[in-house]
Amino acid sequence: MITKKSTRPDGSSVSRYQGSGVRHAMTPNRWLAPAELFLSSFIALIILGSLGLKFLPGIYQGEPLNWTDAIFTSTSAVCVTGLIVVDTATYFTLRGQALILLLIQLGGLGMLILTSVIITALGRKISLNLESVTADSRKLIPQVSARLLITNILKFTFLIEAAGAFLLYCMWVPRLGWKGAAWPAVFHSVSAFCNAGFSTNSNSLINYQDSPGTLLVISVLIILGGLGFVTMQELNLRFAQRQQSLPRIKRLSVHSQLVLWTSFILILGGWLLFAGFEWNGLLAEMSLTDKLSNSLFLSVTPRTAGFNSIDYEQATDSTNLLTMILMMIGGSPSSTAGGLKTTTFALLGLLAWSKLRSQTTTTFASRSIPDETIQRGTGLFVISTSVVVTGVFLMSSIGDFRGYEQRFLVRLFETISAFNTVGLSMGLTDSLSLPSRWVLIFLMFAGRTGPLVIASALIVRLAHRSKFRLAYEDVIVG
Repeated sequence: MITKKSTRPDGSSVSRYQGSGVRHAMTPNRWLAPAELFLSSFIALIILGSLGLKFLPGIYQGEPLNWTDAIFTSTSAVCVTGLIVVDTATYFTLRGQALILLLIQLGGLGMLILTSVIITALGRKISLNLESVTADSRKLIPQVSARLLITNILKFTFLIEAAGAFLLYCMWVPRLGWKGAAWPAVFHSVSAFCNAGFSTNSNSLINYQDSPGTLLVISVLIILGGLGFVTMQELNLRFAQRQQSLPRIKRLSVHSQLVLWTSFILILGGWLLFAGFEWNGLLAEMSLTDKLSNSLFLSVTPRTAGFNSIDYEQATDSTNLLTMILMMIGGSPSSTAGGLKTTTFALLGLLAWSKLRSQTTTTFASRSIPDETIQRGTGLFVISTSVVVTGVFLMSSIGDFRGYEQRFLVRLFETISAFNTVGLSMGLTDSLSLPSRWVLIFLMFAGRTGPLVIASALIVRLAHRSKFRLAYEDVIVG
């Protein structure tokens, strides 16, 4: 990535970044071109999906969706959320389900490709620490062409989805038959890897509570989809067969180490906590193997897949609160998952830990994290939390104004699920009023596109700080 500076007639400077086939002006008052492309591509896909749901023939069992529900369903599919206002299994024909799956696949691939290309276009190394990575690790993304990057993502996606569909098909043949198992296996494999949560079953995966193999395969697909292509590519270059066209790396970057450790801790911690919360509750009648597999699934699916093997309306408040926390954290950068992302959550924890120890810098894996990265993570957390608070306030206000008697926990659960593109619900979605559905449409779109656009904008602004600052004056906190 090459940086060039030019001078305008008024004396101000403009930095232009060249590399990876992308050139754009880095001005403080303009979004990056890749971020604009990211937004416009998702808007266009949602519009096309809505038109398809309204006008394509033979996709409904009965009456077609109205405009609001068509836009809601298209947004949920493209943003790989999984919230539904109608039952996918019974309301749509096979052709209609195929349309939804196509939107899911395009939305998931779009997220993988565009985020990876934007990372490349911005010239950001994989590591969170731009100055402490080995020279080999620096070459991993910036020196890979956009064409090769997209090709690798497509291979990576279709290979994993095909493997998942094959395993699910083998396990579901005894239940559904040789022909009946094919379409559900393909649908669930794509939906799981894209972290979408759409299902061809009316009750999602509740009928598979007693199938540990099914829950394990779906869990692995969710994890791989939410891990991020950047980390998967780096793992491949570190441990798998070497490719002559790509560099060899000797150590995982700080980014990948942070993603892997955070994901492991969240999955393991959630597994143990969910097992404890529901061992004598919803899991009480299950065998030991089913208890363990279902509690593991409960830990994986909120980040951010949306499948459910239990009824969350019957779960304890502790289970639902932990689920909302995991939904808010979400998956990892450059993945199909939503949420704040594991790296943001980990950075906030590392920042707090460094302050408690009176350290001047935030460190991880014997490296210091740049202050700019910490500021971006903090900014994302504040903005995302503000959006969720605003969303649940609107949902509650609309519900109270219309006289709906719903628990606040149910409204909060639905809001967090929508913004973090999870798709889990406590049975509220299909009973929402028209204004509430539009609130969720906005939340799903903002949750899918907002964090990356915000991060891109913050990168620009932090890169163009003023040459002077105002005088310091302290305030009292705490």
